[in-house]
Amino acid sequence: MPETHDASPLPQPLLDLAARHGVVPDFWGFDGQHRFVSESTMVAVLAALGVDASTPERVDLALEHAEDDPWRRPLPPVVVVRAGSTADVPAHVTDGRPIAVHVELEGGGGRRDLVQSDAYVAPRTVDGRQVGRATFVVPADLPLGWHELVAQSPDGTGRSTLVVVPDRLELGHGLEERRAWGFMAQLYSVRSERSWGVGDLADLREMSWMAGRRCASDFLLINPLHAAEPGSRMTPSPYLPVTRRFVNPIYLRVEDIPETAYLPVAERSLVEWQAEVARPLSEDEGPIDRDTVWVAKKVALEVVHAAPRSAARQAAFEEYKELEGPGLDDFATWCAISEHYEGRAWPAGADDRGSELVKGLRERLADRIEFHRWLQWVADEQLADAQRAAREGGMRIGIMHDLAVGVHPEGADAWAMRDVLAQGVSVGAPPDMYNQQGQDWSQPPWRPDGLARAAYRPYRDMLRTILRHAGAIRIDHVLGLFRLWWIPTGAGAQDGAYVRYDHEALIGILCLEAQRAGAVVIGEDLGVFEPWVRTYLTERGVLGTSVLWFEYDGDQLMAPEKYRRLALATVTTHDLPPTAGYLAGEHVDLRDRLGLLTEPVDVVRRAAAQERQQMVDVLTARGLVGADPSERELVEAMHRLVLASPSVLVGLSLADAVGERRAQNQPGTDTEYPNWKVPLADSAQRLVTVDALFDNPRLRSLVVAVNDAIDTPAGASRQRG
Repeated sequence: MPETHDASPLPQPLLDLAARHGVVPDFWGFDGQHRFVSESTMVAVLAALGVDASTPERVDLALEHAEDDPWRRPLPPVVVVRAGSTADVPAHVTDGRPIAVHVELEGGGGRRDLVQSDAYVAPRTVDGRQVGRATFVVPADLPLGWHELVAQSPDGTGRSTLVVVPDRLELGHGLEERRAWGFMAQLYSVRSERSWGVGDLADLREMSWMAGRRCASDFLLINPLHAAEPGSRMTPSPYLPVTRRFVNPIYLRVEDIPETAYLPVAERSLVEWQAEVARPLSEDEGPIDRDTVWVAKKVALEVVHAAPRSAARQAAFEEYKELEGPGLDDFATWCAISEHYEGRAWPAGADDRGSELVKGLRERLADRIEFHRWLQWVADEQLADAQRAAREGGMRIGIMHDLAVGVHPEGADAWAMRDVLAQGVSVGAPPDMYNQQGQDWSQPPWRPDGLARAAYRPYRDMLRTILRHAGAIRIDHVLGLFRLWWIPTGAGAQDGAYVRYDHEALIGILCLEAQRAGAVVIGEDLGVFEPWVRTYLTERGVLGTSVLWFEYDGDQLMAPEKYRRLALATVTTHDLPPTAGYLAGEHVDLRDRLGLLTEPVDVVRRAAAQERQQMVDVLTARGLVGADPSERELVEAMHRLVLASPSVLVGLSLADAVGERRAQNQPGTDTEYPNWKVPLADSAQRLVTVDALFDNPRLRSLVVAVNDAIDTPAGASRQRG
């Protein structure tokens, strides 16, 4: 890629304004061409950031405001600094007046006075007032944590947040000494005889314990458990939730809530009647019916919620509500309002959490709001049980949660966080070789300025809730913590622009919260990214992602010995078909049936056959398969190949383990394919339940192969016996 850019066709003042707000005016296309963002896109993206750039005069005014705004505050809204490093903090006061700054350490840990540096900055006239700037130095020996900066002067007292984050997140869990492998599963698809038609948190507990105890695996990566709509129709994609902080209560096991055991006979019968509706769905080979499951489960949960709780249980509930605070209150309120207006248009004011209408609804729907708070509490308890079982089963890491890249544009987060989520734009991706019109994911992005003003607390609170019962977290599209492709409403996906984020702050806070939780962080860093990003993530201790089918060195498969050490290496991913189906070319047939191919089907089939043959040739050359290998032998050999890498984590798809051939998700489709609704089945399309999972012959054979290879020194090949 060339290093020099052509001159931008955009006016220089607009470029200066864009730079002030992190909007990138150009990018390199997948075809290697240097492209510029249109002026209309630039104006629309700036508008989503609260900046009026509609005329040259407005641009000049916005530039002036951008210069003046930092001088209007005594302190920056937030300062994020790495432990062991110093940082300069600008403090503003009426010129000529004294000012002092100190730090109040988290949790009442004491006070530290900051020293002013000898750095003169000329005063500035802002809003008719002469403002001076003094620079104070944050010392390098402050402890990790969320501290408070306090500025005191004759003008008054100013406060802001100081976050001291780790320079590097250490691996932990013994991974420096011995790498680990684990299963990857779509939880909803793995059901048991006691499930209500959807794999649930009790199934997660059972799977985790069994995987650790019987398979010697160290983690279980699951799909995002983020909450979906509370009504009778639920978005099936776990990657388009209404919130990323709280859990979808469809995953609750009703019978495991302690109060269920003490229900009177009549109420117990109501729960059993609902179970009789939903439980048989676990034996249905067709697409998973979340809507029927949730309607039945919600009725049962309402019955259990109405039952009295012991004093200790009620106290635990109250403690949970206090821990989650206003975020839980807002989420539960949105759920109650959504139910209240289900099937109807929301009236004016209902979408404003601070309106008089919403204030009245909070009072009117108080019981329902409490129900939704309670759902999150019992889900939190069952998540804790699952992680505890994983560790007791012998897993070093346990549950690895998945964090989606964004949220539904009409969901709870979009409703409650209008000050930190941008309006009038959505997140997506520019054109690439697979999607030449680009992609629009319909999700509102974080506003970088809004996050800073909020001192990153919404981001921190989300991470804390997810990490509370996790041994690891996978960040979907981790590149979004560096930049995101913003698409103005009404524009095509190709007509967007990149907006940069303060990655130092976002990655630093992620490392801080993960370190406090004792969790490993994995970033899904596939796709188009700036070359330095992977190096940066590695330096901060964030693992990357390596997928066998995507790792190429020129036009040849990359030798796994060249994979990164700090990575989660896998054969496949949830956006690809299971390996058995991929090897058979079934993904080509499916895309042909759905009309998704952009080239003649014969051309695509030949390319898929060549890709398969190249894989077989590599496996044969390494002695991992013999002549005419079976499907099972190929799948096992591919996992042995990945285990020849130095990667500290290796993931094994549960679908690959049992021989499933159907994809969970077919990109580019909505209702044309049952995305996120496919129950786990074996190669003969027989359902595989949690109860029989670890007796599955194919899974047991693959586990033996993996455990045999995991103890082989990284980079060493094993001859096929």
